[in-house]
Amino acid sequence: MGQAAAAAMIPGLALLWAAVLGGAAPSPPRLRLSFQELQAQHGLRTFRLERTCCYEALLVDEERGRLFVGAENRVASLSLDDISKRAKKLAWPAPVEWREECNWAGKDIGTECMNFVKLLHAYNRTHLLACGTGAFHPTCAFVEVGHRLEEPTLRLDLRRLEDGKGKSPYDPRHRAASVLVGKELYSGVAADLMGRDFTIFRSLGQRPSLRTEPHDSRWLNEPKFVKVFWIPESENPDDDKIYFFFRESAVEASPSLGRQTVSRVGQICRNDVGGQRSLVNKWTTFLKARLVCSVPGVEGDTHFDHLQDMFLLSLRDRWSPLLYAVFSTSSTIFQGSAVCVYSMNDVRRAFLGPFAHKEGPMHQWVSYQGRVPYPRPGMCPSKTFGTFSSTKDFPDDVIQFARNHPLMYNSVLPMGGRPLFIQVDAGYTFTQITADRVAAADGHYDVLFIGTDAGTVLKVISVPKGSQPNGEGLLLEELHVFEDSSAITSMQISSKRHQLYIASRSAVAQIPLHLCAAHGRACAECCLARDPYCAWDGAACTRFQPSAKRRFRRQDVRNGDPSTLCSGDSSHPALLERKVFGVEGGSAFLECEPRSLQARVEWTFQRAGEATHTQTTGPSAPNLQRYTCESPLPAHAWPPLTLYLSWPDLGAGFPCS
Repeated sequence: MGQAAAAAMIPGLALLWAAVLGGAAPSPPRLRLSFQELQAQHGLRTFRLERTCCYEALLVDEERGRLFVGAENRVASLSLDDISKRAKKLAWPAPVEWREECNWAGKDIGTECMNFVKLLHAYNRTHLLACGTGAFHPTCAFVEVGHRLEEPTLRLDLRRLEDGKGKSPYDPRHRAASVLVGKELYSGVAADLMGRDFTIFRSLGQRPSLRTEPHDSRWLNEPKFVKVFWIPESENPDDDKIYFFFRESAVEASPSLGRQTVSRVGQICRNDVGGQRSLVNKWTTFLKARLVCSVPGVEGDTHFDHLQDMFLLSLRDRWSPLLYAVFSTSSTIFQGSAVCVYSMNDVRRAFLGPFAHKEGPMHQWVSYQGRVPYPRPGMCPSKTFGTFSSTKDFPDDVIQFARNHPLMYNSVLPMGGRPLFIQVDAGYTFTQITADRVAAADGHYDVLFIGTDAGTVLKVISVPKGSQPNGEGLLLEELHVFEDSSAITSMQISSKRHQLYIASRSAVAQIPLHLCAAHGRACAECCLARDPYCAWDGAACTRFQPSAKRRFRRQDVRNGDPSTLCSGDSSHPALLERKVFGVEGGSAFLECEPRSLQARVEWTFQRAGEATHTQTTGPSAPNLQRYTCESPLPAHAWPPLTLYLSWPDLGAGFPCS
């Protein structure tokens, strides 16, 4: 969008965000903990190697109890229970001749001409597949990790080195997106030194190597690959598809709007072996659709168009997982990030819809209305949907149509038609996301952990809101896990051990999924936290156990209302009113600093014959001038003084002690 057009939209956008977010203020967390607080009181552990940076690849191995980490010239094996102990380290530098060649090509020998390990996959019961940039000479190797749990192994198998082209990026600044299915690696990567030949590539395994059509902007147009997932389609493995998530420059954008970035989901069939006469050694089942995350508005939708990360949350129905995605915006008017949730049924529906087609004197993109050949492009050769046993058997008109029409006309919209959670002008951008489905007293809740470029992790829960299918996101915690505020580059969950592992450029960190003790020492505080991991057990706020007896699990995630659950508890303080009496001309000190950043404190004072005066404190309070909770009240305020405590619907802590 040009600067003039952007400037013209500023009033509309300002009104939109004022309406959506009540002044566009970022949502405050209920609990904010610094690096020092997390380290001293809440089990934060860190790991770093000397003279090493760029911890990007994380792989949780629950069976071995190990966390495998890929970094600059290193692979490490850490204990899932405590990453700061029992670490094993493996050096894997680029050969000297590769570094010198990289330097001669104009790259910095100290920061670029290294082997940055970009991907780690569990290959079999004894080995990992590891790939790195190799000083702009991509390389892969098999790392032996062994069987024995009590004595972990970490050894590079130098007899089995692989060319990393098409598997790992050349440039350490590029992300790697891949998935290993069986013995086949599916990668989205730049396959050349200059970073111009972007491809979706299949390598290893027994089937032929395939790639997308090179240098065809209709297929891929300067993409930035984010994530790759294998998602079964049915009981028949011939129907299995691989889904790629990326962002790219939109070929369908109007030239008058200039360069426009859009987010995409792409699909290919696992059993694709290319065409017989056309698209030889190329995908014949590749299709892509736009992934939309936007806020509807009267002046038009406001798009979060830069996909940053995607997490696949597996459900009981393994064919229909949920897809949680984090986006940022390319707008020069405001800084914002959003979480959108997608259903696989909606993704599949887009690929069964009309194809996009460019026609007419103005070369506009429209819905294709002509005859679509059989079998429909994008369908896998399978007995489920037809009689073709191989993509090499597809008729020529199917192959030609697939080559010319990779883009779908319909977009994939998020559940509920809008983002689940938004932060605008918060001083950070979302970079990573992972999710955990948690059983609570009143149902199951999805807990999201969102990494930012400021070294913080946001803990957000999705709670029902009316009839909306995906509810709304509530911000519970903001945790500063990296002291130097390094951007978070990767996150992994161990649901078995209730731990979250976070990587940045400078270190790897580990924190518990739940910090129940931080919510306070009262039943009301624990209930108001609305954390599905935590419940009041009669004496403290502790880990919720679904199997525990009813009287020991006081929890209300949906509403955060302690008035009923905590009314008979001896630890339950007065929630509604506290009175303080003084004498004429005297003063009193009011301790009213709320534990929760979402809390609001109201106090009133009244003299005989006068109306009640109210002042508010808290993060969103107006300027109190001479009246504050920590200042003596003027003499005319007495007697009596009544203190009222309240909290918003989001749930807050009991504010006064």
